[in-house]
Amino acid sequence: MELSKCPAGIVVTVTDPDAAMPAELRKHVPTDIRTERAAAWPPGEPVDRYWQDRGMGLNVLVGVPAHADLVVIGELLERAGAHQWIGPDPAEVRGAEYEMWGYSGLHAVRRLAVHLAADGRLPEPLDGSRRAADDPLLTEVYRSLPGDPPGPFDHLIHHSDCEGYYVPVDFARVVVDEKAPGGHLGSSVRLLAEVRRIAEALGLPEDLDPDSEEVVDAADDEDPAAEGWRRYGVESHDCLRLLEAAKLSVSTGAAIAFT
Repeated sequence: MELSKCPAGIVVTVTDPDAAMPAELRKHVPTDIRTERAAAWPPGEPVDRYWQDRGMGLNVLVGVPAHADLVVIGELLERAGAHQWIGPDPAEVRGAEYEMWGYSGLHAVRRLAVHLAADGRLPEPLDGSRRAADDPLLTEVYRSLPGDPPGPFDHLIHHSDCEGYYVPVDFARVVVDEKAPGGHLGSSVRLLAEVRRIAEALGLPEDLDPDSEEVVDAADDEDPAAEGWRRYGVESHDCLRLLEAAKLSVSTGAAIAFT
């Protein structure tokens, strides 16, 4: 094991890791420091192999989980009566990373979802004095379990915002189980459909580049007087990110992981 400093923090390089090592390492990190996977990993390596302290950013990775997680995922899918998934050959999948607008961006997208589910309308855009996580309706939904029958945005909402997987298998109910990494297992097929509904409500074209000046400017300086999706710049940016990840997951058979 090798420790080295970098501009983002401290990099831990493990030469011969096992699946439990990342979790064990995190037990020895102060609670105010967040540990995350590195920005990239070599083809053929499980997404859990490289970890890095990177502050409070949120990234969405598409790749192949470590073998131990694959086994657990298979057991959970079988118990849920869903189609089995073993993942693609890691040697044939190059991992992809999508940088979200922090954790607040994901919660802002989820805030839109709960309001659309409640009354079919988008809420008013957030201003600098309010946080999405403080929205009373979103807070209420966070305190509940996924519905039966499932709600229209369960896979987006009922999932850890910092760990756990989405797999490209179509199953209706989010799997909630303490054995699942992060406590939840979601469907990237369902996630794609749910985020598309939000994009449609925003009037957000799916082919927009989230790294484009147009999108980044809207997220950086949200203008209440703007029209259409530009009123929801951060939400639009992260919708596009989630769409990218979910499309890649479904097309390649790889999993999505929040880190």
